[in-house]
Amino acid sequence: MSTLPLATPELQVAAGSGLVARARQFAEAIKLRIGLEIALAAVAGAAVVPSAPGGRARVAFVALAVLLSACAAGAYNQYAEVDIDALMKRTRRRPFVTGEFRADWRWPALIGVTLIVAVALAAWAANLMAATWVLLGALTYGVIYTIWLKRRTWLNIVVGGFAGTFAVLAGAAAVDPRPSPEAALLGLALFFWTPPHFWSLALYHKADYAAAQVPMLPLLLPDRATALVIAAHVLIVAAASIAAALVGLGPVFLGAALLGSAWFIATAVHLVSRPERGPALSCFRASLVQLSLLLVGAIVDGVAAGRL
Repeated sequence: MSTLPLATPELQVAAGSGLVARARQFAEAIKLRIGLEIALAAVAGAAVVPSAPGGRARVAFVALAVLLSACAAGAYNQYAEVDIDALMKRTRRRPFVTGEFRADWRWPALIGVTLIVAVALAAWAANLMAATWVLLGALTYGVIYTIWLKRRTWLNIVVGGFAGTFAVLAGAAAVDPRPSPEAALLGLALFFWTPPHFWSLALYHKADYAAAQVPMLPLLLPDRATALVIAAHVLIVAAASIAAALVGLGPVFLGAALLGSAWFIATAVHLVSRPERGPALSCFRASLVQLSLLLVGAIVDGVAAGRL
């Protein structure tokens, strides 16, 4: 008489490991980490708008809409760039490149449905202005940056910087659909933050971008000139961040802006003096610290002031 095989602890562990690995691959395919950062930018945008408290549910729903739209755009980015990713050491292990996920019609369908749900969620939870910013953020990254600009011009990431700005504006619109100078300055800081963030990474991975023939700025200028352009943008980010603090964002944000800007500027100056891979990586990491400090500082001040 035959018997059913028992699920041994070893098999259970293997099955669990397989599910975890699959979940990690899916998270990478939709760029979940970047999506969470963009959603945090939406919360920060809501936190800086002066208003009466009580809109946390709206803000949470709009932040979720931003997360969904950002992940949809991120997934489309990887779906459309399989050929580029296969040529770069940094990206050749991505799920679409390795074949773990098949880049067939199901992905555009899933991406389209997710984007529709995200925009509808923002419109239902907040207003049409918030929904518009959510849609523009996804289209900027998924279509304008990925399809139209990335393979054609070094301005790709400059225009792509609007994606983070639109997330801030979506969060602000969840609180008040009218323009907010505080949110505009924070969005401006994120817009100018994006190019030095990616150009530092591109300088570090210059050989990768050359192999994929992606016209990033470090391929078009000498390394020192690239470093000077990065440093100039870092100074603008610092100025916009401090200006945002001075219009009333709060002391925590001001401290975060000063601390993050000081570190970011120091690494940019070091990169100018030594335009090499090591300093480029340090500048890239400093950009991540700067972004985290700005967003968390804005949220902490917003909570403390009763704006969120």
